[in-house]
Amino acid sequence: MFTSVSRLALVLAALPLLAQPQAVFAQDTNGGFRLDLGTEPDESKQEARDSEALLLPEDRMALQTALQWFGFYAGAIDGDFGPGSRKSMSAWQEYQGVDPTGVLTTRQRVALFGAYYGEIESYGFASVTDDKAGITVTLPTSLVEFDRYEPPFAHYKPKTPDAPQIVLISQPGDQAALYGLYDILQSLKSVPMEGERERGEKGFHITGLSSDTATTVQVQLDGGLIKGWMLISTPGNADRDARILQLLQSSFTSSSEAALDPGMVPMTSEAKAGMIAGLEVRTPRLSRSGFFISAEGAVLTTVEAVEGCTRVTIDHATDATVTLKDATSGLALLTPNAALAPRSFATFPSSAGRPGSEVTLAGYSYEDRLPAPVLTFGTLEELTGLAGEADLRRLALPALPGDVGGPVLDGTGALIGMLLPAAAPAGKQLPPGVTFALGAAAIAKLIEPAGIIPTPARATETLLPSDMTDMATGMTALVSCWD
Repeated sequence: MFTSVSRLALVLAALPLLAQPQAVFAQDTNGGFRLDLGTEPDESKQEARDSEALLLPEDRMALQTALQWFGFYAGAIDGDFGPGSRKSMSAWQEYQGVDPTGVLTTRQRVALFGAYYGEIESYGFASVTDDKAGITVTLPTSLVEFDRYEPPFAHYKPKTPDAPQIVLISQPGDQAALYGLYDILQSLKSVPMEGERERGEKGFHITGLSSDTATTVQVQLDGGLIKGWMLISTPGNADRDARILQLLQSSFTSSSEAALDPGMVPMTSEAKAGMIAGLEVRTPRLSRSGFFISAEGAVLTTVEAVEGCTRVTIDHATDATVTLKDATSGLALLTPNAALAPRSFATFPSSAGRPGSEVTLAGYSYEDRLPAPVLTFGTLEELTGLAGEADLRRLALPALPGDVGGPVLDGTGALIGMLLPAAAPAGKQLPPGVTFALGAAAIAKLIEPAGIIPTPARATETLLPSDMTDMATGMTALVSCWD
C-alpha cells in the first residue's frame, strides 16, 4: 500500500556535522531547546566563520532547514547565507541566551542539528506513497498508521491517545465537486465552525478551532482530480502540529492519476452519506421553518427556532444574525450574513382573509431530513384566536413541529400568517389539526420598525397548483439552531 523512507534527505546531509564535538542541550516546555555550554569557551566569531566556510552546500541548506523547522527562518532553502539567514541565526542565538553574532559556532550547529534530528526521529517522519489515492506525502509514522479507505478518504489513525488523526483526500471531480466537498467537510464535527475559511476556483483551505478540536484542511483541484489532506488534532499541541503541518504542506504531491472514486454524482443525500462515511457529522439541535420577506433575503421564523443557539443558519449554508425577537408574538427576524437572492418572498394582502377559504402551509415538516419544503393544505377557520386574540388566525391543518415558522398562504399566494408552535390553554387538549398562525397585519407592524417594508400583494386570481408550489417552496427557508 505504501513505501517509506527512513530519513529525510536534508537530515542525511546533516550527519557529517553530528560527528563533531557535542554540545549539551535540553528540550524546554515550549517544544524548543536551549544550550548548556558549561564553562568551556566557544569559538570566536572569526573562528565560527572559518568553520562555517568548510560546510558543503548541502550542509548549508540543511542548516537553513533546521532553522526553518524551529520557526526562525522563512526564506528559500538555497544554501546562501544572506541577510535573512543571518537574521534567523541571530534570533536562534538570542533565544538560546548566547551572543547573537549571526554566525553559528560548531557547537551551536551541532546542537541545532541534534535537536532537529531528534524530532525527526521521535515523530518518525517518512515519505509515504499511497498508490490507491495517488498521493505521496511525509507523515509522522510514529504517531499515525494506516487504518482504512472510505472514498474519498484514506484514514490514518492515531497510534496513541494524544496523537493526531490524518485523513488524505482523493477523488475525481470538477469545480462543482470541489465546492460540494467544501460544504460537506464543514458539516463534520471534526471541523469546528470557528476559524478561517478560504475557497477559490482551484482549491480551499479551512482551519477550525474549538475547545477540544484543532483541524486544518487543504484541498486542491488539478486536472480533474481533487486531492488534499486533513490534520485533526487537539488544542495544546501547537508546536507539534506546526511541525507536522510544515511537512504536510511542503511534501504533499499527486504522485499519479489514481484517485479514490466515490462515484461522484450531484450532491444528493445518498452521495453525501457515502462521502462522509466514517466521520461524525455535525447536526443542528433543531430545525424549523422560516420564510423570506424581502428580496435581500431577510427571514421570519419563530423565537422557538433561535432560542439559546450559538449559531443560526438559513438552509444550512448561510449564517444569520437574529435582529429581532418578540417574545409576546413569538416572531423572530433573521438577517443573513451573506447576500441571498430568494426565488420568491412573502407579499402582504390588504385584508385578513375569508373564514372557510383554503390555505397552503409550506414548511420543513421533517426538519432537515428532506431537501425541500412540504406543502400542507387546510382551511382558515377563524380570524381570531380561541379567546378572541386579534393577532391570531385559527387554522385547520395537520402541521408537524418542523412546520413551525412556515408561511401560510391564501389561494393567490399572499401571506395569511406564520405558523406558531402548538399551544393549548392550561389543562386543555385541543382536537387534532387545530393550529394557529400569527396574522400578516401583526407581522407587518413588528417588522417595519426593523427597516423591513412589507411588499403589498397584487395578485387577485387563484394560482394554479404548479405556480403555488413554485412560489411557496421558493419563499420557504430551513432555519437551523446549532449548539
